[in-house]
Amino acid sequence: MACTTILVGKRASYDGSTIIARNCDSGNGSFTPENFVVVQPAEQPRHYKSVLSHVECDLPDNPMRYTSVPTATDGEGIWAEAGINAADVAMTATETITSNERVLGADPLVELVPAKGTEGEEGYEPEVPGGIGEEDFVTLVLPYIKSAREGVLRLGKLLEELGTYEMNGVGFSDADEIWWLETVGGHHWIARRVPDDVYVTMPNQLGIDEFDLDDALGEGENYLCSADLRNWMAANHLDLTMGSEGLGADGVHARFNPREAFGSHSERDHVYNTCRAWYMQRTLNPSDDWDGPDAAWRPEDNDLPWCRVPERKVTIEDVKLVLSSHYEGTEYDCYGDRGTDATRKRFRPIGINRQSHLAALQIRPYAPAGARGVQWLAFGSNAFNTMVPMYTNINRTPAYLSGTTKRVTTDSLYWENRIIACLADAHYNDNVNTIDAFQQKTMAFGHRVLRETDAQVADVAEDELSALLEAANDRVADELREENDKLLDQVLYTSSMHMRNGFSLSDH
Repeated sequence: MACTTILVGKRASYDGSTIIARNCDSGNGSFTPENFVVVQPAEQPRHYKSVLSHVECDLPDNPMRYTSVPTATDGEGIWAEAGINAADVAMTATETITSNERVLGADPLVELVPAKGTEGEEGYEPEVPGGIGEEDFVTLVLPYIKSAREGVLRLGKLLEELGTYEMNGVGFSDADEIWWLETVGGHHWIARRVPDDVYVTMPNQLGIDEFDLDDALGEGENYLCSADLRNWMAANHLDLTMGSEGLGADGVHARFNPREAFGSHSERDHVYNTCRAWYMQRTLNPSDDWDGPDAAWRPEDNDLPWCRVPERKVTIEDVKLVLSSHYEGTEYDCYGDRGTDATRKRFRPIGINRQSHLAALQIRPYAPAGARGVQWLAFGSNAFNTMVPMYTNINRTPAYLSGTTKRVTTDSLYWENRIIACLADAHYNDNVNTIDAFQQKTMAFGHRVLRETDAQVADVAEDELSALLEAANDRVADELREENDKLLDQVLYTSSMHMRNGFSLSDH
């Protein structure tokens, strides 16, 4: 699935939280309805089999409770996507990323090979399972980890043992650290700890642009990787670093650029990937030189930094803004009046029509114990929706967010936002002020509920805490449903006034 990710370190965020956030976008040609649910330990499988790749593995017998945003349809597996577990560790998986021919030739992806012929007959060849992928990652990892670093190590071990059939980026966070892991070929992987004072922008492209092999294969303070990465790189001539500084006898530099070694720089990247990183960084570092033919940074640049120190601290609203954007204020805005028809259609928007959900996973170190994990959620196209907070130390989720089915209905947050977006898109400028006011009102209400609920936590017995947090989530969901219903009424009326069979004379 196509997605966009932003990671915000604790010293770069407005409140000292770690924040990992990702748009989950459905593939071209379909929508993927989703739910927000809690998975209890008794519901977690002890033996797992992937629907898509048929790979199987046993799972530990001590899973924790965790939240997730799985698909609401059957047939292709769980696709848990994003959640926070009972230890307040968050995981978002995955950001589909790119590779190149040299990497895939050196370590091919592990793809399902169907059986050939009929079992018991001459020439029969049994099925060969594939590896693990986005369908599986959260289910196999999140219930068992007590830190972001543990998440990297557990997933890394699974990748080395089982392989993967796709290139992906995966984020982990706890109250202190954020780690970002990228798969490299079928069995290899790299990971980097996000510096505390930066944010990271990740479109669908291998992103890490600096790596320290000595640290990764030694202390592992800021970098981690598969154990044989250096030898594998040497054997397959994958290091593209110029110069002799830090060059080992095996021809691999101690410090190298993974994006150059393992990633891609295709023309498709320039219309699909680099442009998204450019706009997110333009928004959070507006004083840099972004415009004009001699700009320091252009949408097609291959060397946009993986991480930056922002000009000011990054808020939850900033996260929503950049993950909803469509190049506002530039000639590339599909809803704008600058540039030409060609420029307005040139780049893939971040806030695209095929969005399934946005999950911003916030671990708040200052919050009362038991209330630190918050999963901010938006369903549907981000240009037309809002994002609200859900506590994660809970045993159930509100029906408005968890009752999504294949049927289109306004009883579901997912489908109601889909309807609003489709109606509002055709007459964007007539509806945008109403949508902006809706977003501000609902997000402000979410912050208010968090503040009021946090203040109550200290006076609640431990066995009553989940009920208190569930009540807060219900309160947010009820307000959200009421405001979505109002927004639907307004958008429906405004857009219907542009119907070609309208007539300006009054009927009275």
